[in-house]
Amino acid sequence: MRRWIPLLALAALATGPAGAEPKPDAPKTATAVFAGGCFWCMEPPFEALAGVLSVTSGYTGGHVANPSYEQVSEGGTGHRESVRVEYDPARVSYSQLLDVFWHNVDPLDGGGQFCDRGSQYQSVIFVADAEQRRLTEASKRTLEESKRFSQPIATQILAASAFYPAEEYHQDYSRKNPLRYRYYRYGCGRDARLEAVWGTPSAH
Repeated sequence: MRRWIPLLALAALATGPAGAEPKPDAPKTATAVFAGGCFWCMEPPFEALAGVLSVTSGYTGGHVANPSYEQVSEGGTGHRESVRVEYDPARVSYSQLLDVFWHNVDPLDGGGQFCDRGSQYQSVIFVADAEQRRLTEASKRTLEESKRFSQPIATQILAASAFYPAEEYHQDYSRKNPLRYRYYRYGCGRDARLEAVWGTPSAH
């Protein structure tokens, strides 16, 4: 029996004192929410990013529960068309998501995005906690201090609120309806404006 005592002692040292709580593992998934105009066009850039697990189109920032697309489109619910990005923080950082966001919106347009007008299409970063707010504000400040733009940045930073997934036919619209998607995107002038603002074509 004595020969097992050293092994038991080593095991006790390895596990720490009795009653000690194990350190929690780092979160395996995290969530970010962005509004950048038509949610059809905001899904593909994030889906192309390694470490992103899923992207869901939906509505957030409003005062009506479970709004429909028609209600949000009319502009009376206070929601923005948005995307919820589920990602693995061990593979992609929130700062990388912010970079993808900025390069897929017109940050100078406070009245909507591209051909879609109204508050429901405004560009907004919805922050879930103090760390997301810190990183988002720093990211926006870096853009402002770069003097890249002669106009002020109109993109808002707001606290995250209830997110309502959009109707199923809106999800992965670019994959389900590639021709209609590209026709809409071209007709809305999205890529032309993004190239004018950022100087390089966006990933879509």
